Amino acid sequence: MIRKDEGLAFMLRYENVAWYENGAVRILDRRIYPTKIEFVTCRTHEEVAKAIADMVTQSAGPYTAAGMGMALAAYESRNMPEKQMMDYLKKAAHTLSHARPTTVKRMSQITDGCIKVAKEAMGKGEAVDESIFNNTIDSLNRRYSIMEKVGENLVDMFPDKGAIMTQCFGETIVGMMLRVAKKRNKDIKLFVPETRPYFQGARLTASVAYDQGFDTTVITDNMPAFIMKTNKVDLFTSAADVICLDGHITNKIGTYQIAIVAKYHGVPYFVTGIPDKGHDTVSTVTIEKRDSRMVLEARGIKNTLDGVKGYYPAFDITPPHLISGVVTDKGIYSPYDLHRYFETNVEQFY
Repeated sequence: MIRKDEGLAFMLRYENVAWYENGAVRILDRRIYPTKIEFVTCRTHEEVAKAIADMVTQSAGPYTAAGMGMALAAYESRNMPEKQMMDYLKKAAHTLSHARPTTVKRMSQITDGCIKVAKEAMGKGEAVDESIFNNTIDSLNRRYSIMEKVGENLVDMFPDKGAIMTQCFGETIVGMMLRVAKKRNKDIKLFVPETRPYFQGARLTASVAYDQGFDTTVITDNMPAFIMKTNKVDLFTSAADVICLDGHITNKIGTYQIAIVAKYHGVPYFVTGIPDKGHDTVSTVTIEKRDSRMVLEARGIKNTLDGVKGYYPAFDITPPHLISGVVTDKGIYSPYDLHRYFETNVEQFY
């Protein structure tokens, strides 16, 4: 198998996202990377679900962790009779897919796929954990390949010597768009908002961009308007945790305000990803509320007096009139025309 993570940054290599081996799942702790390079080792699928909920892995990382967690669940139940094992795997699938509420539909596609693989492996007398592990690697390769096509279409919109603003950490698309840009000798520079309270932009996006050889500048979350006005930003782009078929997108909190600023300054905003067939309208999206204490501190250092309140919705919703286009593997679509994506054959993504 030709792996599609060749030439990508350290944290996008498969083994450094989430990896099942010898009855455990090892996950790179993105909460502290790159200050420290440490892995969280999970010995049960419940520990994998907790690692997902606790933000040990973020962006698309939980999708890989869920698959690896299902392999671990198969290992845990390896000595059970088939029916009991299948019941155990179904419960594990629910636990893993519901670790975070906003992405339940996408995560369920992954865990449901693992259940299907488990049934096939049982029928053939093959090791279920190995079959699910191999399926997860195949899924990773497929997702990276599809996102490379998305990257090709996105980079078509990058001007030579352009300035690109990002938001949060788009995982695979960040690595793929930069790999494509490098192949095309696109001399671009990136402005990366820090993305509090977890600082995914500063720690993850900036690390990947710098690892892959690009001029990278981190800015605070209250700088995008000024930077767009004074530094001639050519394009704003982000991934999305949900792309609803009515054109609304859900992404890391802060995306909405940058989209407003981009519209005001005439900077095109391109969302990357695959439309979510399970979300016909934005009304189906649940916005996750996380521990409010996180906004009262910065990387563990408290910034407020006792008694001051915090509020932390993890995502916000950007309406279609602020979006220039949704960049997919099939091309760039208007946010008002996303149903058309499904008129031709759709390659399995998750």
